[in-house]
Amino acid sequence: MTDIAPDSFDLLEAAGKQRVHLISLGCPKNRVDSELMVGALNGSGCRMVDEPEDADVIVVNTCAFIDSAKEESIDTIVEMARFKELGSAQRLVVTGCMSQRYGKELAAEMPEVDVFLGTNEFKRIASAVSGELPQRSYITPGSALYTSDEARVNSIRGGSAYLKIAEGCNRTCSFCIIPKIRGKQVSRSRADLVREAALLGASGVKEISLIAQDLTSYGVDLGEKHGLESLLDELQTVNGIEWIRLHYAYPWGFTDRLLQIVKDSDRVLPYMDMPLQHISDRMLRSMRRAVRAKDQRALIAKLREVPEMVLRTTFIAGYPGESESEHEELCDWLDEVQFDHVGVFAYSREENTLAAELEGQLPVELAEARRDALMERQSGISRRRNEARIGSRLRVLVDGVSAEHEYVLEGRHYGQALDVDGVTYLSFEDGVPAALPGEMVTVEIEDATEYDLVGAVVGD
Repeated sequence: MTDIAPDSFDLLEAAGKQRVHLISLGCPKNRVDSELMVGALNGSGCRMVDEPEDADVIVVNTCAFIDSAKEESIDTIVEMARFKELGSAQRLVVTGCMSQRYGKELAAEMPEVDVFLGTNEFKRIASAVSGELPQRSYITPGSALYTSDEARVNSIRGGSAYLKIAEGCNRTCSFCIIPKIRGKQVSRSRADLVREAALLGASGVKEISLIAQDLTSYGVDLGEKHGLESLLDELQTVNGIEWIRLHYAYPWGFTDRLLQIVKDSDRVLPYMDMPLQHISDRMLRSMRRAVRAKDQRALIAKLREVPEMVLRTTFIAGYPGESESEHEELCDWLDEVQFDHVGVFAYSREENTLAAELEGQLPVELAEARRDALMERQSGISRRRNEARIGSRLRVLVDGVSAEHEYVLEGRHYGQALDVDGVTYLSFEDGVPAALPGEMVTVEIEDATEYDLVGAVVGD
């Protein structure tokens, strides 16, 4: 959950403005939508506040990817509805994937919500907050793109920002509901993305993380055969941007030219977030993935040829029909590949997906046990790979003071992505921060855990 905090503002100027509290749930793509809503609300004369009890209007931007995300969304809506019951808030607005997927049902079951906006309608947020919309639900197919001309308030501290390059997905993975929520893939123009990156660089952002549902298919809908590669060529020329990180780079469409860009560039990081889901050919076929085990092994071998490459992936445990031997095959593959970062989802049976209708649905408890076994296996791998960095020196982008200790800074080296990987902790020196948020510093690594590093600043 992310509470989108307000920028500093003059109290006299803020007097009389409608106060809004926004909660953003789910993935970074949803977070960008939240940042756009904050920009629109600021432009309409609203004032963002930190706490829901201080708000006239509360906005919840929801997720509906898997059961746990849906439960979190419902729990958050119910929790925020209490502030209407208590009389401190006058309106409650719900946006995002949960609205898009279950808008009609929610409207019937949750009278406490004033307006539901889908993924293609979130730009109506200012009118929803003000009470000007004549209807209660606005749900239309697809997802709204944005342009660099639209106001967007970056909610990430330090020197990082997400750059959403496309919406939707054309893939038909059997377990995934996203194409039915977000629609078919639509890519933003390369010129507009470069312009937004330039604006971010001018504002002090040093790291941009490229996000989309299927990054390596960027530009296909625009008729571009090598859209991502051409985009990276131009982004590397943007002033101020030192790190370009690739998220959700699916194995299909991963070209040799893209690999060469990563290998040769001093800005495109040797970090690859590539969801692979499984290694069993039978499971991959059932999941309707476009690659097989030999393809994945061949691509990983190529990626490992890039010096200092860091690999992140995600897997599904307990997919329908998964045998014990196929689970063990996936466990053994972790040992074989030695991924740097791994996330594992226990299979979630999502209605209106092909996988939901398959025979061989496994008990939830078994799927969760297999998830835990995979994560336990990976934790040892992650610890050993982190311990191998002790004594080395790494460039670290400082995010800010740690939430766990007020006298410790958090930062990330090139192999640690925002929110999904670990961090690098930096102690204060004689009560003074060793660096400022947004600074790039050189750090000598002194200690390591399964997910985090500890170091001391030795230069900038």
